[in-house]
Amino acid sequence: MNLSQLKNILQTLEKIQFRLENGNSIPEHFHITEVGKIDKNYIDCGGTVRKETFINFQIWYANDFEHRLKPNKLLNIIELSENTLNLPDSEIEVEYQSHTIGKYSLDFDGTFFVLKNKSTNCLAQDMCGITPTKKKIQLSQLTKNSCKPNSSCC
Repeated sequence: MNLSQLKNILQTLEKIQFRLENGNSIPEHFHITEVGKIDKNYIDCGGTVRKETFINFQIWYANDFEHRLKPNKLLNIIELSENTLNLPDSEIEVEYQSHTIGKYSLDFDGTFFVLKNKSTNCLAQDMCGITPTKKKIQLSQLTKNSCKPNSSCC
């Protein structure tokens, strides 16, 4: 989800709720303790120079059980961040404490903002000798004309 999508959704909500992809809810008394712009410049293992920019939110909670962040308040925080940090309309990455600080992508299921698990990957698999795995399907699942050129089904 990018920043403009989040802002559009917040305008339609009465309350903000987060949950993890596994279904566990984040306590309603959470805080957004940081909104930032992260520029990541790096070289992958194949020698390609890469650059990514994303918006970072940090979610945290304490023992102030009555605290509730309202959609309008978060929109104000985002607007201040956009003006102060010159935020682009980039993808959002959320930091949330579990065993360590976890990084998640953000989705919305109609009720909850969902922190989706992120994983590492090799960006230069061809340079590392890793062959892509083909999708396994059963021939009985194929329908007439379902196998198109370059669809990896054949």
